[in-house]
Amino acid sequence: MKCHLYKHICLLLSILATSQITFGQVQLSGPTAVGLSLQQVWEKANQNNKNIQMQQLHVQSSQEDIKDAKAERLPEIDVAGEYARVSNLPIYQDGLFHTPSQYPVLHTYYRVGGDTYLNIYNGHKTNLKIAEQQTVMQIRTEQKNLTVSEIKLRASAYFLDLQRSLIFKQLLQSNITDQEKQLDQIRQLQKNGVVLKSDVLRAELQLSRQKLSLTTIENDIAITNQKLNILIGLPDTTLISPVNAMNLDSLPQQPDEAYLTEANSHAYQNKISEQETNLRHLQLLDVRANVSPKLGLFANYAYSYPQIQFFPYSAALYGLGMAGIRASFPISAFYYNRHKVKASELEYKMQEIEHQDTQDAVRQRVNEAYLRYKEALNRVSVARTNIQQATENSRIVNNTYFNQLSLVTDLLEANTQLLQTRFDMAAAQIAAQMQYYQLQNAIGNF
Repeated sequence: MKCHLYKHICLLLSILATSQITFGQVQLSGPTAVGLSLQQVWEKANQNNKNIQMQQLHVQSSQEDIKDAKAERLPEIDVAGEYARVSNLPIYQDGLFHTPSQYPVLHTYYRVGGDTYLNIYNGHKTNLKIAEQQTVMQIRTEQKNLTVSEIKLRASAYFLDLQRSLIFKQLLQSNITDQEKQLDQIRQLQKNGVVLKSDVLRAELQLSRQKLSLTTIENDIAITNQKLNILIGLPDTTLISPVNAMNLDSLPQQPDEAYLTEANSHAYQNKISEQETNLRHLQLLDVRANVSPKLGLFANYAYSYPQIQFFPYSAALYGLGMAGIRASFPISAFYYNRHKVKASELEYKMQEIEHQDTQDAVRQRVNEAYLRYKEALNRVSVARTNIQQATENSRIVNNTYFNQLSLVTDLLEANTQLLQTRFDMAAAQIAAQMQYYQLQNAIGNF
């Protein structure tokens, strides 16, 4: 008998979890109903979620920053032109307070030319800048991956919450139908003088409470449905029906050590912290490179008028160019850069400690998620047993009440306990799935 009840309950829960609306879109008299699996919800979130789109733009911006840093390897080329009117040239041979003699000058001056400089060596600062921008892009890429994982986790929470509420609704509707039939039987007993009027009133009160609870659940469904629609980019009027619910038995399980090992190499927080530490190290090298010689090739050529640079001067257009090697060494950087290097070293050490702290936090989070997942699986096992016991108890009390061997309070309490155990079973299955996804998020595999 118990085995038969157990199979019946499992079949009921399976039907409730998957019998909402078949996959595909159905046109209703207003809102659009669509059946979605959790995998499809993740895909839509990845395509339409605004937070993910913003993170993707951050990554694209970093790609352009890398190209900009590499462009600094190219030569610097400048062109310039100048035109001027030259004033008279008074010469004060006898002092400023005596009349000067006027020296004849050409009053028109212009110059057109260009120059270029190609950096050969500057302490590898250009290569360091490129490496810094590449590290920044890796950080932003991992931040985008972390955002995708967090959005998938939120979508999973809304999806499973919606699925749980729909199961609750079906269970409550079924229970209300049974309670209405039971109420009719109690009323008939009261008419026959078998039970008191108070029995009818108590049954009616319980039925009224359940109908009010049904309204609350329907509102919960509407609210969660809208949250999920916004998260995955669907219109607010779309009615989502969860389909193809995952079976707990199909979820892979590993020992705690395996999850910790996977988290060390895959957790997004670890990867971001590691790249931030690399970035601090590159910045330290960049500061140290301030005390480095600079070497480069230069060339320039210009047309000028008049020729007043070399003697003898000439009132004619002339062209002049130069090419060579330019070298410099910032001697003052030895004392200007000392404190900058010290500050950068301290920031690098601080980042190393922060990276260790992040590793500790990830390890703790993985361990907590693993223990909660095992706890949730145990709750599912207990809930199955409770349903069997509550079902048998409800059957016994129902028989004894209508045989005048128990009170109406016992009957109502047994009915409530049976409904609650069914609620607990659905909630435990949903919670176990959610804990599994939280564990996957913690180890960076989500």
